[in-house]
Amino acid sequence: MKKSSVVAAVASAAVLTGGITVAANAVQPAAPAAPAAVRAVDVQAAEGTTVAQNRITATASAKAVQAALEKCVADKLPFVTVALVDRFGTVQALLRGDNAAEHTIEAAKQKAYTAAAFGAPTSELAKRIQSPGPSIADLPGTLFLAGGVPLKVNGASVAGIGVGGAPDGALDEACAAAGAEAIAH
Repeated sequence: MKKSSVVAAVASAAVLTGGITVAANAVQPAAPAAPAAVRAVDVQAAEGTTVAQNRITATASAKAVQAALEKCVADKLPFVTVALVDRFGTVQALLRGDNAAEHTIEAAKQKAYTAAAFGAPTSELAKRIQSPGPSIADLPGTLFLAGGVPLKVNGASVAGIGVGGAPDGALDEACAAAGAEAIAH
């Protein structure tokens, strides 16, 4: 085959494939249809559809954390933080004592959440952590040290109060219990 025939064949192939590529690129798929407008749906409150939730009021939460801190101050423990959270761990009230270190804030919140989530004092929950392997103590946001007390309404845990910063968890828990008692009646 002559060199000129090869060049002509290659040129023809290039023109042909180029033309096919241009033609293929010219055919664009149809644009997707715009999604239908989303509107709010009114769900009727009914058994099987919604859940009624109890929550500690802001006033009661403030009273509880104040009472817990007052107990700690009376016990010469002004360096603690007290937190009250709902059962999902959302802070309802937090009070940091004079000279309380920053780590006490997170400890108080985590103890309060652990007590609320499991419906038991964290001192009791800490006794259940015995295995050397993974356990519930590995759950994010929880702290299985004494100092958290659940708050219940009709037997259901709705919140927790936690204290962090005392040199012994039993001291934290005594303050948390005093806060819980302040709103129990």
